[in-house]
Amino acid sequence: MTASTTPRPVAARSRLAAAGAIAVAGALLLTGCGDQRGKSGNGGGEATAKGSSSAPLFAKLPKSVQDAGVIKVGSDIAYPPVEFKKDGKTVGIDPDIAAALGKQLGVTFEFNNGTFDTLLTGLRSKRYDMAMSAMTDTKDRQEGVDSKTHKKVGEGVDFVDYFTAGVSIYTKKGDTKDIKSWDDLCGKKIAVQRGTVSDDMAKSESDKCEKADKDKIGIEAFDTDLEAQTRLKAGGVDAVSSDFPVAAYAVKTSGGGNDFEIVGDQVEAAPYGIAVAKGNTQLRDALKEALDAIIKNGDYAKVMKTWGVEAGTIKEPKINGGS
Repeated sequence: MTASTTPRPVAARSRLAAAGAIAVAGALLLTGCGDQRGKSGNGGGEATAKGSSSAPLFAKLPKSVQDAGVIKVGSDIAYPPVEFKKDGKTVGIDPDIAAALGKQLGVTFEFNNGTFDTLLTGLRSKRYDMAMSAMTDTKDRQEGVDSKTHKKVGEGVDFVDYFTAGVSIYTKKGDTKDIKSWDDLCGKKIAVQRGTVSDDMAKSESDKCEKADKDKIGIEAFDTDLEAQTRLKAGGVDAVSSDFPVAAYAVKTSGGGNDFEIVGDQVEAAPYGIAVAKGNTQLRDALKEALDAIIKNGDYAKVMKTWGVEAGTIKEPKINGGS
């Protein structure tokens, strides 16, 4: 992600109602119907079913995907409520949207677990057909530019935008350390998930602290957001930053709602995108058409309502709508 500029507050979004035990490892095969799921290992599981040519948009898919009957998805399955494990199944906003897309395309979506900062590499190496993991659509990612060094690191990707979310800060409940916004973090410690917008924003805000002759922000980056939450609970940091849906879910569910609280408004609202390799325009366009179909038929709205994230709803999909 590109480093943050001055944060732009946006209205707070509603909270979702799902709860349950969460494990951070593993991956499942998500069918187009959203019910039967089979376990997949490193890079994918057994996927022998052919596609359903009777599905409305099956013919739009690349021939290789039609023959396989499967779209391999790279995802960090440890990011509730977007994608996570519950009772041995991969659940969340992204899997539910993928299930709805599968009905239109006539193929299954196979979710393969990986750390967030390796997903685009896996996409470029063709380990995955697409990446879907609360990934913000940015110009840097579109162009294959490292947001920290501003140097080209590989081929960029195309995004099909499907959701909008901002970034939030949360602290221990009742122990906010007087943190109300990013401006209050100078000299304090924050935990983030590596390679995310929160990671980039923390670095950018820390630089601002230094330029203002204040102590820099102590940043601890982890492979998963759940690890960042654990660090906060242990008292190793003063706050955690993550996407608003994730922060709100953690606040609602961790410790029965007694562990954390959100401080201040969410900032930097931006689109989540399904990432597809440059050149794979047929798959990209098929996904966009399928997303448009589920928006029009109401399946998309049902997913948003299920998870209580209606405020992140989009009216129509866009390709590379991020900035």
